[in-house]
Amino acid sequence: MQLRPSLLAVFFTLAISVASADAEHVVWSGLVIAENVPQPAPIPPELTTLEQTLKDLFGYNQFEVIGQSNKTLKTGEEDWLANSKYFGLHVDARGENDAGYTLNLKLYKENDVLLETDANLSKSSPLVIKGPQVGSGQLLLVLVVKDDEQAHRRRHADPANPITAGWHRLRRIIHDVLP
Repeated sequence: MQLRPSLLAVFFTLAISVASADAEHVVWSGLVIAENVPQPAPIPPELTTLEQTLKDLFGYNQFEVIGQSNKTLKTGEEDWLANSKYFGLHVDARGENDAGYTLNLKLYKENDVLLETDANLSKSSPLVIKGPQVGSGQLLLVLVVKDDEQAHRRRHADPANPITAGWHRLRRIIHDVLP
């Protein structure tokens, strides 16, 4: 009977590690130039799900990604940079909450800080911030927590996590042995 508390402790530890591994999210950050042109280019693949929303909100017919970054958030406290030739977006994740992530955003033009703000990035909807005028267009800062389908494809493209696979095997064995 002393084995049972030890097994429960092992199961609890493995369950927590598996749950935290599944809690990772990928955030796409983009610097986007929006403008009106006579012959708009096709929307970049990163923005296809946002196309109509961007057109309705900002009134532009063409969107070009000039800088981007994908970051996997494991702790919710990472930081990263999306760069273009002239602009840089520094994202400092300050923690995860029920709705998403608390972020500190800094927009740079070369070495000058143009914007610094705190924002909340929802797991269910994108964050779009209107930046400065650039030529005949507008700079947009776009951050999106990628949906579960994309994360699912990414997880299955990578080799299986040995801890997760071991946990599933151990769970099946115990289920077969214990009534």
